[in-house]
Amino acid sequence: MNRAGVALKSRGRCGAVAILLLVSLAALLPLHAAAPDARAIMQGVDQQDTSRDATFRADFDVFDKQNHSARKRFLFRRIGPSGNSKILVVFSDPQEVRGVALLSITRPGAPSQQYIYTPSIQRVREIAPQDRSARFIGTDFTYEDIADHVLDDFGYKLLSDGEAMENHKTYKVQATPVDAQRSQYKFVYYWVAQDVPVIMHAEMYDAQGREVRTLHATDLKHVSGIWGARHVEMTSVQDGTRTVLTIDEVKFNTGLDEKLFTPENLEGSHK
Repeated sequence: MNRAGVALKSRGRCGAVAILLLVSLAALLPLHAAAPDARAIMQGVDQQDTSRDATFRADFDVFDKQNHSARKRFLFRRIGPSGNSKILVVFSDPQEVRGVALLSITRPGAPSQQYIYTPSIQRVREIAPQDRSARFIGTDFTYEDIADHVLDDFGYKLLSDGEAMENHKTYKVQATPVDAQRSQYKFVYYWVAQDVPVIMHAEMYDAQGREVRTLHATDLKHVSGIWGARHVEMTSVQDGTRTVLTIDEVKFNTGLDEKLFTPENLEGSHK
């Protein structure tokens, strides 16, 4: 689980960050006297989002080492539940990325698939597994972070349950890929709030055990019975750069057509 998609998987979708995304719509099981099972905590993270589909507009504000920023606007659409979903990200601004579209398809028991359409070459290509650790459109989120993730693709361990973050008591959970070939990360630490259903923070570590990214989520909102963060910051530890994801105009269950979520449709997805 990697959660850009915390931003784009804070859809608290674990691991990065299926954008995002994903990035941070997440939930938690009720607090009990006994320490909860780590997998059950992360299962609660996945299951709190009961929507059939989701749509939101968002900005990536990308900051370089000198703190200069550039803004990229996009439309995010998802259909299907966590771990069995299709995600479509289409950029509208600035001009140099207008019409760029990414499709991520996640299915249980199979590697995720990602396709990108680039208007300048009028071509759809599949993102190779070895390229999913690359920066997504110049941001600090990688392609893997934008994709959704399957709960069973990771093993989980509860490390602590007493740390406070942003005035929320948290569970700290370590997620480790079952198959090391399926993720750029050796392991990820998640801090999951105990009183509201949101992943507050994450730290990602590469194959050598070095911390390479951190994700921090704030501005929590509750819409249509679903919690999520509207402000997610991803930082590249080694590079000294960061990307701020700001989400607005969130809508659930609008009846998105599954025909939108195909590689063949990517060329026309911006129209």
